[in-house]
Amino acid sequence: MALFRKLLIANRSEIAVRIIRACKELGIKTVAVYSAADKEALHVMLADESICIGPASSSQSYLNIPAIISAAEITDAEAVHPGYGFLAENPHFAEACMTSGITFVGPTTETIRLGGDKAKARQIMKRKGIPVVPGSDGPILDEEAALKIIKKIGVPVIIKASSGGGGKGMRIVNDEKDLNQAYHMAQREALASFGSGELYIEKFIPEMRHVEVQILADHKGNVVHLGERDCSIQRRHQKLIEESPYILATPQFRKKIGELAVKAAKAMRYRNAGTVEFIVESSGDIYFMEINTRIQVEHPVTEMITGVDLIKEQIKIASGEPLSFRQQDIKFSGHSMECRINAEDPDRFIPCPGRLTMFIPPGGPGIRVDTAAYCGWVIPPHYDSLIAKLISYGKDRQEAVVRMRRALSEFKIEGIRTTIPFFMKVLEDPDFLSGNFNTNFIDKNINIAK
Repeated sequence: MALFRKLLIANRSEIAVRIIRACKELGIKTVAVYSAADKEALHVMLADESICIGPASSSQSYLNIPAIISAAEITDAEAVHPGYGFLAENPHFAEACMTSGITFVGPTTETIRLGGDKAKARQIMKRKGIPVVPGSDGPILDEEAALKIIKKIGVPVIIKASSGGGGKGMRIVNDEKDLNQAYHMAQREALASFGSGELYIEKFIPEMRHVEVQILADHKGNVVHLGERDCSIQRRHQKLIEESPYILATPQFRKKIGELAVKAAKAMRYRNAGTVEFIVESSGDIYFMEINTRIQVEHPVTEMITGVDLIKEQIKIASGEPLSFRQQDIKFSGHSMECRINAEDPDRFIPCPGRLTMFIPPGGPGIRVDTAAYCGWVIPPHYDSLIAKLISYGKDRQEAVVRMRRALSEFKIEGIRTTIPFFMKVLEDPDFLSGNFNTNFIDKNINIAK
């Protein structure tokens, strides 16, 4: 089937640039949308066409569904790629594209809606025999219901937003007396962040690794996985470093977690690219956590070890093409990791927007930089603080770490503060280097101002 003639990117910054580059290689014309604050952004310069969709506020621009649909119609774009964040997992946006005759590069509306309902997704996985963390069978209706579950499974537990993501709407309860405050704080945050205060409960596993599996699925029901990523280096449930493969994985573990991810995708009748996230206990037991119905920030590490361009595959699948490979065709080679370079104070993780008076990214063997930043660009205060994704690749983890340290030391950014010093600390930590870490690593090993 023929690919699209023109595609609109409903996003900004580095992911918009990444999609534009994939489209250029596929021979597809691109349309960039931008807010008033992004009129000098790199994705606007690189796209074939660009159109302003509103003022700086994301609610009036990048989250403005009518404005984005109008931009697609005005420019005759046949497809829309949502990237990640903003409207990427909004079923109303996917539905608006469909009713306007525009192809949404992603899963179906039904799948996005189901993926966004974490409690319901858990129920489906449980019915399909996919292990889930002990907890509520569905949403908890009130604090009394939450208490009953806690008495059944014991503390600690974690309260989560059913529509959650990015660490929002989550609270850990270590004692029953803390339930009232944690429940209402999680509910308020969930309502403010996602428009829904619906919550569910899981047993909290403190000594765990966060391991996710990249999947691709086409219209004909073919599903493949592209290996696992370890996302355990986190702060307040926000991923900071990702790497692939998971260094504790045996061939048996990799086969098992990959098969579970494919089974989960088929249970949801998945299509396009997605990520199935799991909790891995110190015992090696694997539990389904959630499925993200979009491309991930950390997708480059998978691309580095498989040689598969995930953005191109997304576009091909959306155009109706079947997968051109099967599971046995996916080969894994070497080790890759990604550091998210943010415009933040590295000691307190407070955003530091401003003008870049110097921006010289690193290079050399095994180094990739995905960014939309350039010298003189003003990082606006209105959006996520990510300014670059620094990716290293080596024949093994040791070489990937050495190359990442070199690249961090070469990265020259002035005019703002960044998280580069933080990553240097992590990559010099003996526990990180030995692979002896879990999701508590930052709190235990790295000194950060509270």
